[in-house]
Amino acid sequence: PDQPANGQPTPATTQDVRVLIVDDELNLVELGAAAVRFEGYTVDTALTGMDAVRRARAHRPDVVVLDIMLPDISGIEVLRELHEVDEGIPVLFLTAKDGVDDRIAGITVGADDYVTKPFTLEALMARVRGVLRRSRKWQSPEAALLQVADLELDEDAREVRRGGEEIHLTAREFDLLRFLMRNQRKVLSKAQILDHVWHYDFGGEGNVVELYISYLRKKIDRGHEPLIHTVRGAGYVVKTKKPQPRT
Repeated sequence: PDQPANGQPTPATTQDVRVLIVDDELNLVELGAAAVRFEGYTVDTALTGMDAVRRARAHRPDVVVLDIMLPDISGIEVLRELHEVDEGIPVLFLTAKDGVDDRIAGITVGADDYVTKPFTLEALMARVRGVLRRSRKWQSPEAALLQVADLELDEDAREVRRGGEEIHLTAREFDLLRFLMRNQRKVLSKAQILDHVWHYDFGGEGNVVELYISYLRKKIDRGHEPLIHTVRGAGYVVKTKKPQPRT
């Protein structure tokens, strides 16, 4: 793989990306970690600033999601410590809604971006992806383009094409298709889809998933080889149909 300036290999797939989440709110850390895993990234977590620094030294994350207000040392001090480990580690600050001074201070000392609390997991992951794309560790012009057969999805432009023809999707349809395409050939359960795309649990009620899968099939598969498949009793998968062996 290509070697960036710091000598570390550029991640080639989402599985190669490691995200460190640092916050003293356990529920927030657990929710953020679940969202990161659903993106396909590897995740580390820390509840204190010093633990964050130790984990960064041990595992060298590709991006750090860092709360400014921590119980031991401030997030700004953590950022300084992280940059002593690797000055190129991208840092995404979590700040209180009224923490304007904190945001300014964070950007001044080298934070790459910030998210204001409260936030949605979708907004958080959009910022994480943006930071990764701007980072020297994740500089691939194809990183935002997903493709299965002749189906293409551009994450930055939020555009979808099949056979070169643009397909117009709603925001929810786009998010569902993106999740399926990021996990092509992997069967995703209704619960996984609900948790990632809708960010809550229906307690087993997956009718909304079936409905949106039907919407996608009408727009994506009509007139083409089907790419969205149902695996009975398991969930849904995006893949090309393998040719049948000759008999």
